Amino acid sequence: MQRSKEDSVTDLSENPMQLTGFEFVEFASPEANVLEPLFEAMGFTLIARHRSKDVLLYRQGDINFIVDREPHSRAAFFAREHGASACGMAFRVNDSHAAYARALSLGAEPIEISTGPMELKLPAIKGIAGAPIYLIDRFKEGGSIYDIDFEYIDGVDRHPAGHGLRLIDHLTHNVYRGRMAHWAAFYEKLFNFREIRYFDIKGEYTGLTSKAMTAPDGKIRIPLNEESAKGGGQIEEFLMAFNGEGIQHIALLCDDLLSVIDNLRTSGVPLMSAPNKYYYDALDTRIPNHGQPVEELAARGILLDGAVRDGAPRLLLQIFSKTVLGPVFFEFIQRKGDDGFGEGNFKALFQSIERDQIDRGVLSTSA
Repeated sequence: MQRSKEDSVTDLSENPMQLTGFEFVEFASPEANVLEPLFEAMGFTLIARHRSKDVLLYRQGDINFIVDREPHSRAAFFAREHGASACGMAFRVNDSHAAYARALSLGAEPIEISTGPMELKLPAIKGIAGAPIYLIDRFKEGGSIYDIDFEYIDGVDRHPAGHGLRLIDHLTHNVYRGRMAHWAAFYEKLFNFREIRYFDIKGEYTGLTSKAMTAPDGKIRIPLNEESAKGGGQIEEFLMAFNGEGIQHIALLCDDLLSVIDNLRTSGVPLMSAPNKYYYDALDTRIPNHGQPVEELAARGILLDGAVRDGAPRLLLQIFSKTVLGPVFFEFIQRKGDDGFGEGNFKALFQSIERDQIDRGVLSTSA
């Protein structure tokens, strides 16, 4: 399951930090017993405990979630301000010291992470909401940061399949209006990210703009969302509830979303309700010859996006959890050749809601 360092070696001019995907997401909560039952319901297994701190490692596939319960730690202070949330993330790099030195030379702000005896010192820089971005080069099986800093639990599979979630696909930031350019420039300057998608979603009363950034390795994607000039929408609501900018949701990738959703529902993970029937009635028109089982998608509330090009469907299946950590939620996705973020669904959802309003007589189509 683990990728080797050799996977990260690419042209330095394109990938100067030698990035090769997400290593982990760190979580903290001001209240006990909030994160652990959620992650277990999502199919994660507690596989290791830190040797000297109250820190847990949950894993599913190649997804690592760190639960930091250490009192008076940086994570604890973050959770006190923002509530239960993602309070840090880690990027894999080929050489953490070289990447860290380069980041500082480009103006990144260092973060000092306290360490105990015989414990690795993980280089970190200040990211969104002041949360650390760790730079990790020890991820090879048998020599990873977990092998050094953690003690594995006897008899527990170190690479549990769980519900079938495999990888962190992307991790979305919500930012203040006018700050999208700042954070785009942050990732561009330090990591050579590039914009791969930009869309402007307009509702009758609210809207948002989103700029999707991706790292040179193609494995780290970070969409940036900000409220439209109208204000009062979902981004503004998040910023108020979270007490500032931060990680809005984490998208997890799988190979069989229908099976994953069945497992999540059985485990009690709260998921967003299905769109109304007009959304699914319009799928064959919106994406002709998509070849997907519409009734099964509708029964689970799974959204479908993409297109058919040269006779080959390039599709994205997605569904969102409800907000499960304050205003923070998760996304579950399956990619079948489409590398987007489901932007087509936004328009389709607006249209389906409008048709439902017309059908109920709420919205008049007369001139």
